[in-house]
Amino acid sequence: MCGIVGYIGDKKATPILINGLLRLEYRGYDSAGIAVMERNNIVVKKDKGRVNNLYNLEGIDSLEGTAGIAHTRWATHGKPSKENSHPHMDNSGSFAVVHNGIIENYHELRNFLTEKGYKFLSQTDTEVIPNLIHYYFTKEKDLLKAIKDTCNDLKGSYAIEILATCENDKMFIVRKDSPLVIGKGNGENYISSDIPAILSYTKDFYLLDDNEIVELSKDNVIFYDKDLNKINKPIKSIEWGAASAEKDGYEDFMLKEINEQPNAIRETIGAKLDNGHIEIEDLNFTKEYLKNLNKIYIVACGTAMHAGLATKSIFEKLCKIPVEVDIASEFRYRDPIINEKTLAIYISQSGETADTIAALKLAKSQGAKTLAISNVIGSSITREADYSIYTHAGPEIAVASTKAYTSQVVLLSILGLYFAEKMETADLEEIKVLKKDILKLPSQVEEILKDLKEVKKFAKKVYKEKDMFFLGRGTDYAVSLEGSLKLKEISYIHSEAYASGELKHGPIALIENGVTVVATMTDKKLVEKSISNVQEVVTRGAKVLLITSEDIKNDGFDTVIRIPKTNPFISPILSVIPMQVLSYYISKEKGLDVDKPRNLAKSVTVE
Repeated sequence: MCGIVGYIGDKKATPILINGLLRLEYRGYDSAGIAVMERNNIVVKKDKGRVNNLYNLEGIDSLEGTAGIAHTRWATHGKPSKENSHPHMDNSGSFAVVHNGIIENYHELRNFLTEKGYKFLSQTDTEVIPNLIHYYFTKEKDLLKAIKDTCNDLKGSYAIEILATCENDKMFIVRKDSPLVIGKGNGENYISSDIPAILSYTKDFYLLDDNEIVELSKDNVIFYDKDLNKINKPIKSIEWGAASAEKDGYEDFMLKEINEQPNAIRETIGAKLDNGHIEIEDLNFTKEYLKNLNKIYIVACGTAMHAGLATKSIFEKLCKIPVEVDIASEFRYRDPIINEKTLAIYISQSGETADTIAALKLAKSQGAKTLAISNVIGSSITREADYSIYTHAGPEIAVASTKAYTSQVVLLSILGLYFAEKMETADLEEIKVLKKDILKLPSQVEEILKDLKEVKKFAKKVYKEKDMFFLGRGTDYAVSLEGSLKLKEISYIHSEAYASGELKHGPIALIENGVTVVATMTDKKLVEKSISNVQEVVTRGAKVLLITSEDIKNDGFDTVIRIPKTNPFISPILSVIPMQVLSYYISKEKGLDVDKPRNLAKSVTVE
């Protein structure tokens, strides 16, 4: 949530800052602002609303400064307003700050500063930060120490950029539990919450760890630990092209990313299945360790959690290990049974999901091995985990996840096969056939994407609906949960997913004439019972979109979408594509912003 951008160099900072904010719009926000160092004065321009509103602010075009910080805010403390927008300054106008995260003890700090004579102009937690820096700086006359002492007082999560008139050719950065990267240029440096925002300027990045303080000038990047000891950090080169974060002629990022799925899947598979045995770099689990496991937890939020549900059966059926898929925000609060015989797998597209990181830390503290699955190398979750493996989906800009989900399901499926192969718990021929099926997935997704006119036609028919239902059995139920979530996220239509066999235990009371139902059938063994369940809603007047890989005759269904046959273990990768496209076109028919749905943010970095 929220976005941070910074620049220091020889160019005018304002255009670079605003361009960076525009690239971070997908994260979700309600206001925007910049602060630029104009000689020895800090000038702030900010307002509620969209980033484009900044262009209309008086005097913004005349800013000449070559160092500045910028922010898009998503309200947590105080309503969206100009006063609550970032950047915030101290009372003397000497320090400007932008901040992602939450300061949990801001009431206490605000009361302390008020007693010292400081005045507050906003309702935000952030405004305590520049005033605390001023308080310590007036006592110590040492800016780095003032920043360190300020951070020692802060409880919560934060990524902070600081401009200071006393160091007008520098800026300062601090990170704790909230993402921040530094892009290294030639005689200039950039800061951002996300790599894509500044990827057009540089491919060389420093990835900050928790409690690091950075002193930044146009030519130097100096890193300090929390005690102000200098530290060395490696620089990483990012392989994504800047065009990966552009629309490339598509109307929306979401549509682009739906169509990028064949390549994202292909890249995620990589060379893992090329040889006789599955190879996953950086994993060194032994047969003995895996055999001694008594439980695997798969923990995540939202779409990533659905990827875990979609692949639970691979681990259980092929590896013979009990698997629990849990919601990260609930995991810590139910005292999960964890010990050294537990493997905890954590999934986060961004690698910065606060609930998931907190759940990972809990498992580590109780002796479990932890494995992170992320799309971002060097992200917080990958640095916390004992082991990390990566999807290779490239940057995902649209808030509603598509290619990240299918890449996660692919990678988890390969991981399940890898475990089964190591443990020798599954039939070798079954593993061999499943590997071949995984390798076919990119071309099968391409086949589905070539002909989706029936999905588009169905979207036109149902886009005014208030309620929709998704039905499936086995892995089809798991993918139904994701289809339902996608519809909620971008069309604002209420929808629910049910295991088909549960219909008669209550939910069928919701079915009436004209209600829309999306049913999925991809497992031959479950088709007969699934058809009976769907006929129950057809006879009650439901409009049914059926997604199937089986040879099912159209018996009262409004629309049947045929997808290629594959192993039921990995069928969610194919069956989710029509669901993604359905949600997309329903949203477009309603005239909504597909990439930036209301109230949502791409990276949820607060709990």
